[in-house]
Amino acid sequence: MKASFYQGNKTFSVEERDEQKPGPGEVRLKMAYCGICGTDLHIYHGAMDARVAMPETIGHEASATVAEIGEGVSGFEIGDAVVVRPLDNRAETEADRGHSHICKGLKFIGIDSPGGFQESWTVPAFVLHKVPAGVDLKVAALCEPLAVACHDVRLGEVKAGELAVVLGGGPIGLLVALVARAAGANVILAELNATRLDFARSLGFEAVNPVETDLLALCQEQSGGSGADIVFEVSGAKAAAASMTDLLAIRGRIVVVAIYPQPVEINLFQFFWKELQMKGARVYEPEDYERALALIAEGSLPLEKLITGTVPLADIQSAFEGLDAAPDSIKVLIQCN
Repeated sequence: MKASFYQGNKTFSVEERDEQKPGPGEVRLKMAYCGICGTDLHIYHGAMDARVAMPETIGHEASATVAEIGEGVSGFEIGDAVVVRPLDNRAETEADRGHSHICKGLKFIGIDSPGGFQESWTVPAFVLHKVPAGVDLKVAALCEPLAVACHDVRLGEVKAGELAVVLGGGPIGLLVALVARAAGANVILAELNATRLDFARSLGFEAVNPVETDLLALCQEQSGGSGADIVFEVSGAKAAAASMTDLLAIRGRIVVVAIYPQPVEINLFQFFWKELQMKGARVYEPEDYERALALIAEGSLPLEKLITGTVPLADIQSAFEGLDAAPDSIKVLIQCN
């Protein structure tokens, strides 16, 4: 079988290797598609070389079929279509208070251990979710980032009729906007990139450049003067963090989705004055995967439009180089078989 290996220095190789037979509690997958995400690009740029054991197969946004089943595994049959929830929580302790998805010893499969950019992938059975009948495995490969959005919207407790603002129109921001709209919210998406703004508008969103548009005035206009009910901060921009409290109504809510490696300024006076709430949102839980799969099966979200391109495994190097040169792309999939 063929597998890709990140070698460091923005370099991938594609090599022949033996299939890994599943041990007890494991399943070997015949890979279908694996999406390239922002974390993979960070790895490609060398930002995670201290964490990734090179040479390593990365990738975690995966769809596949069951090819071989290890001892003690039940609930799956050969040929089942599945997606991978790439969280290994086997180091969880009582100190984690039952929050398996963010336990202190969490290992992210595809970063801390081999991932999905290969033809055959052996994983623990507990990370698998069955794909509903009739779902295209190409679209199913979007389940992982869609589950992120489902987790964000669930933690944000979005209700029908609320005004939601999504700051950032990259792949996750677009998915958060889609899931929030599916929950019944009226959504405004703010993004600086003109190409992404046009794309968001093509999906039916009111999408604005916050430098050119008075976002606060727009929120007040659409809410009868009260402001937004919820803001999802997905951009990771200091300016967005500094201004997000201004957009909110009394007792409005913030969900921080973006990763901020350094402290940034937030207007805490607004939290006091308007009794605001803020939550962090990290990865997903099993119910978020099930919600994502249900949305995919419904076919109500225009997920196919988010797939910018599909590239064979043999050309993974050019796929990453292309994304580096065209950051406006939404989602590129590696076709693994």
